[in-house]
Amino acid sequence: MLTKVYGSAVFGVEAQTITVEVNAATGIGYHLVGLPDKAISESSFRITAALSNVGYKMPGKKMIINLSPADLRKEGSAYDLPIALGILNSSKQIDSDQLGDYIIMGEVSLDGQLQPIKGALPIAIKARQEGFKGFILPKQNAAEAAIVDNLDVYGVDNILDVIQFFKGEKELEPTIIDTRETFYQALEHPEFDFADVKGQESIKRCMEIAAAGGHNIILIGPPGAGKTMLAKRLPSILPPMTLHEALETTKIHSVAGRTSNQNGLMAQRPFRSPHHTISNVALVGGGSYPQPGEISLSHNGILFLDELPEFKREVLEVMRQPLEDREVTISRAKFTVTYPSSFMLVASMNPSPGGYFNDPNAPVQSSPAEMQRYLSKISGPLLDRIDIHIEVTPVPFEKLTEERQAENSAEIRKRVTAARDIQTERFRESEKTHYNAQMNTKDIRQHCVLDVASKELLKNAMERLNLSARAYDRILKVSRTIADLEGSKSINGTHIAEAIQYRSLDRDGWLG
Repeated sequence: MLTKVYGSAVFGVEAQTITVEVNAATGIGYHLVGLPDKAISESSFRITAALSNVGYKMPGKKMIINLSPADLRKEGSAYDLPIALGILNSSKQIDSDQLGDYIIMGEVSLDGQLQPIKGALPIAIKARQEGFKGFILPKQNAAEAAIVDNLDVYGVDNILDVIQFFKGEKELEPTIIDTRETFYQALEHPEFDFADVKGQESIKRCMEIAAAGGHNIILIGPPGAGKTMLAKRLPSILPPMTLHEALETTKIHSVAGRTSNQNGLMAQRPFRSPHHTISNVALVGGGSYPQPGEISLSHNGILFLDELPEFKREVLEVMRQPLEDREVTISRAKFTVTYPSSFMLVASMNPSPGGYFNDPNAPVQSSPAEMQRYLSKISGPLLDRIDIHIEVTPVPFEKLTEERQAENSAEIRKRVTAARDIQTERFRESEKTHYNAQMNTKDIRQHCVLDVASKELLKNAMERLNLSARAYDRILKVSRTIADLEGSKSINGTHIAEAIQYRSLDRDGWLG
């Protein structure tokens, strides 16, 4: 007897339906075909033990199992449950014509318990698109899959519950989540607040501009100046994610198996801070079965690279293309996977190996050769892609001990959100551009028109600082954001002058 059960495979952030065909024939044997990986090939042992422990048995017949389409590589242990149900139906231990109405996925433990899977959200989205009645999966992933409406999602603890459901002996309760309510409840309550930061008003201003326009930023300063403290508080002033952004972000984390079990939907913007020993594959994604890297896991959020020159140069260089294109494409011989990677890059660095620069009273001095070797790890093209360079100076004792409460993140966020609303309105007809940092050359020409005085000011800065054409674009983008924060429709000389200040690393004395 032939049985068809439906599962799903995830490629990139999209799912593809897989048909698990199980045929019971005369003879003895277990043959699994359809390009399964090692984890799927070992499924027979898990399924045999699980069925035995819940009162069923592996039939003494020749079982041929095909994962269709057969020329597509399958991976992971999540096919255990559909294979097991196909075997039971083909051997007439259960008899159900409803198996084909559901997408079924789950790893089976030896005692019959179901273990969580990866990619539940994209699988649920595909199941709804293809008109399946429901999605049966482990309980730990149910909240994540239940984000998708118009699809019955059944979270199950044990394979026995699924068997009894298809035999008509037990009803399963669908998991229901009010996506919007869950989303809006989690929006407020930042873990870190700018009210904790004493002094550093000019740096906070930079952070506000970066958040308002989605600009990349690098903080340069000696140890203990507060670079990391400031960076960790940046998510608290970013505009809240839209429901669409939240779904997009949750999808990527679902594929990587990193979603929260409680409410499924990610409402807070991601903040990723990889260690400087990270490899280029871990940063951009890849592997024999491509997985999203740190730059994709920080999509719609922040990627924080602490101590930037400590990262291997080749690791930093692979970020250049994703920073421009806001997506990363991983190619293999038989397929290509594209992950979105629209993130804010926040980097920090000491100005020299010893941590101090041009300071005669510094406890550690670095020679010019050491300085050059240290700073040469960061290439000019990478720095060009960072809109704002700002020097962070140590906070004086008087500021550290003052009682006055600093402005909190909620107040700053209001101004940032107002500036983003202006940008949303400006780019409402564009599919790819949503805020100032994403503007292309055509957008810059249209929205960053300068008067004669501003042009002259920018021309002098370009000549004196020897700025590249990309740096010129960056200054215009930042000045457009400064104007938006002030509610100004046009860019004036004040906005240009402030934006030029935020190109510290282009000045003489930095990077040779």
